[in-house]
Amino acid sequence: MIITYLRERLSWMLLFGFLQFLALLVAYLDPSIPFRAVIYYVFLSLIIFALFLILRFPKETRFYKQLKERDNDLDLTTFPEAESPLESIIEAGVREQLERLKTEAAYHQDLLEEEKDDLLGWIHEVKTPMTALKLMIEGIEDYPLRSRLTFEWMRIHLLLDQQLHRKRIPFIENDLYIEETTLEPLLFSEIKTLRSWCMRKGIGFDVDLPQPSVLTDAKWLSFIVRQLLSNAVKYSHSSDIMVTSGRKNGRSFLTFADHGRGIAPQDIPRIFEKGFTSTTDHGNESASGMGLYLVDRIRRPLNIELDVQSQPGQGSVFTLWFPEPNTFTKIRHSRDRPPLHGGT
Repeated sequence: MIITYLRERLSWMLLFGFLQFLALLVAYLDPSIPFRAVIYYVFLSLIIFALFLILRFPKETRFYKQLKERDNDLDLTTFPEAESPLESIIEAGVREQLERLKTEAAYHQDLLEEEKDDLLGWIHEVKTPMTALKLMIEGIEDYPLRSRLTFEWMRIHLLLDQQLHRKRIPFIENDLYIEETTLEPLLFSEIKTLRSWCMRKGIGFDVDLPQPSVLTDAKWLSFIVRQLLSNAVKYSHSSDIMVTSGRKNGRSFLTFADHGRGIAPQDIPRIFEKGFTSTTDHGNESASGMGLYLVDRIRRPLNIELDVQSQPGQGSVFTLWFPEPNTFTKIRHSRDRPPLHGGT
């Protein structure tokens, strides 16, 4: 800030230096003016000017220093108070702009909320004819036709579900309920949803769950599992997908291993980016680049770590590492546990 202050006042300092030099020049050229007296005057002037700069520095930079350290938000209460006419002009202009931005931000936020509510309402309305369509498909006796229709119904169902959770992600913290979640019914429910797709591609599942439950939110974990399973099915053919659970170093894990095409090493750091599909199969129109992106967005509030290992042509392994039970959870479980002996 000192360097900035001196650069701002550079023209004034140059003017002051020129005036002192002019005084010395006049005294040197005019014998009637005592040259030593002028030198003494210039010396005192330099000291006074330096003291003036030092004393004025905190007062003239306070406003700009607070403005620089202020957070870049729309909170006007943190805006520094002006003490000079020029600072008042800056304050009035910035406050006017911030007020306008706050109004526009509120307006656009209302539009986004309205759009989100409309979309969520539309998705819920579509679920009713989707359910009716599912029942109609199950009543078709022609098995090949029923299989094809079921597959297309499943694709629409997954896309609607993906869109629904995508709109809910910004508010995920308000919708979390952490509890002991049993893995087997959750996994089998998601596998059942993908059954028609798996039958078309000759894919089976090998499920082994030595760790029967994990501490997480069941609804959001279901979506993560759905995306990882559908991703494994999409890039596999005539092979088994292995789902295993366990516990290591005090933490529970859930692993999804497939024998599909695998992921290129240069793609692994980017697979969670929004819209990224692949560099090796860039023309694949079935890939949207949203599934793993949403998985990464959801697993963060759940404190789940996601590890990816893959070799091209050999398959991929996705491992979810769940957080350890914290002190609050242990206390809650101890309170919920019934006493060993009867009490009064």
